[in-house]
Amino acid sequence: MPKASSLRLGAHMSIAGGLEKAVQRAHDATCDVVQIFTKNNNQWAAKPLTEATIEAWRAALAEYSIGAPIAHASYLINMASPNDELFRKSIEALVVEWQRAEQLQLEGLVVHPGAFTDSSEAEGLEKIVIAVREIIERVQPQHCRLLLENTAGQGSCLGHAISHLGTMFRGIDNTENLGVCFDTCHAFAAGYDLTTDAGYAAMSAEIDSELPAGAIRAVHINDSKKGCGSRVDRHDHIGQGMITLDGFRRVLADPVFNVCPMYLETPKGTDPETGEDLDTNNLNTLRSLAGN
Repeated sequence: MPKASSLRLGAHMSIAGGLEKAVQRAHDATCDVVQIFTKNNNQWAAKPLTEATIEAWRAALAEYSIGAPIAHASYLINMASPNDELFRKSIEALVVEWQRAEQLQLEGLVVHPGAFTDSSEAEGLEKIVIAVREIIERVQPQHCRLLLENTAGQGSCLGHAISHLGTMFRGIDNTENLGVCFDTCHAFAAGYDLTTDAGYAAMSAEIDSELPAGAIRAVHINDSKKGCGSRVDRHDHIGQGMITLDGFRRVLADPVFNVCPMYLETPKGTDPETGEDLDTNNLNTLRSLAGN
């Protein structure tokens, strides 16, 4: 198990009031790292970033010593869509989001691969590969990787099987611009049992066989309200869901994951008994687990 001080732990933070406010919120919650949306995640359009916004963002990161900044792309994007209009709109939107991430010098841009809806799994995976190849060619990224996120497998969403991510990587030429953001809640909901040694070993073996070494670049470290294999994406506080503290000990001890920055996406608020920030509570739990 690594020392707690060697882990890079943080959370997704609101950009209300400006991007730089997310950094201050991260600092106040004792984060080492931060994830944001660079725009309204439920809208297609976005105002261009101004130089003043970019400078305020960079200054805040330096002031508060927050590292490994990443963004999550819009939930509207669906690179697997069989609808040509939505497919093209998704490509255009992700090009803009990646360009914004480049302007902010983020380390990663997380995106859900997409849902094939009324086509097929194979067709959906092919569409994702086509989309990502075009997007890389157009963005020509210099700083930021596109991080494909594993999913819980709700509906026709692709990426719930690690083999789906492997198919995407094998189909895309410029994988130096790609990575994976691994979500613990999604993996558990998709059927990867982090709570047992055998289940964890099976998941690790699939990662080793399907993904290039070092492909996993970030972790969304979330507990799950629903059971293993439920295919339901409901995040919970660390140790309060179904993954169990032992499950998180396995993740924190795993060199595939513990070298990566880890970001909470758990419910916000304050503890009704102590008044403590819930992100801070979750971070303290993780640091305690890593110290054991």
